[in-house]
Amino acid sequence: MLTKARKMFYRARGYYNGRLNGEPFRLDPYHSKFWRKATAGQWEPETFAVLDQNLSPDRDYVDIGAWIGPTVLYASRRARHVWCFEPDPVAYRHLIWNLELNDIRNVSAFGVALWKDTGIVRMASLGGEAGDSMTSVLGDPERGTDVISLAWDQFARSVDLSGVSLVKMDVEGAEFSLLPTLLPWLRAQRPALYLSTHAPFIDEQDRPEAMRALGESLEFYGHCQSEEAKGPIAQAFQTPRALGQFPSFLLKG
Repeated sequence: MLTKARKMFYRARGYYNGRLNGEPFRLDPYHSKFWRKATAGQWEPETFAVLDQNLSPDRDYVDIGAWIGPTVLYASRRARHVWCFEPDPVAYRHLIWNLELNDIRNVSAFGVALWKDTGIVRMASLGGEAGDSMTSVLGDPERGTDVISLAWDQFARSVDLSGVSLVKMDVEGAEFSLLPTLLPWLRAQRPALYLSTHAPFIDEQDRPEAMRALGESLEFYGHCQSEEAKGPIAQAFQTPRALGQFPSFLLKG
């Protein structure tokens, strides 16, 4: 009963007062349960550490898979400019709301899916509910929504990305098709890459080869760090955790 009353209060007021890695923000009231967890420091402290280590006021940030904006909001106070992408219409609506609640002006937020080409792509949540942070091109098309897709090379030709120091990619299994389209730019610019992988979302027999190919394509980076340990990229992408869970890798150099 108390929880329901709190939710009603936050929604009537129009925002939830929370913190992201210690930074105060006004946050949309419809995700107050998540914002309480984040405020308590229980949501991805390792991600905030990556942002702290790789962002600065004179460099830019690209966030691919922004959801409702926890990393975008925090990065807006660490980076010169933030470019972010969130194709789920429900999540994107809350992302924009959170930016407006904090009068954030150095973020360019796009409600499109970065993909292999520009056009239309069908997406659905792998968790079953729109806006739940699990929307993917791998979702059931029968329950999906058509969204606009944008090819990376077309975007990169349209804006100045020479100052990007960090790219975060968390796209619920689409990385196996999307990341190869970024490789020429990543090789040339060498920003740090914070990549979340989702091998369990593809067929079990295909996982070892898909992760091997992904790891080999990134070997131009000199260093790889995951939650498990630092080590060779090819080896890191073939561990039991990489094949059976959802680890994140920080690639630099």
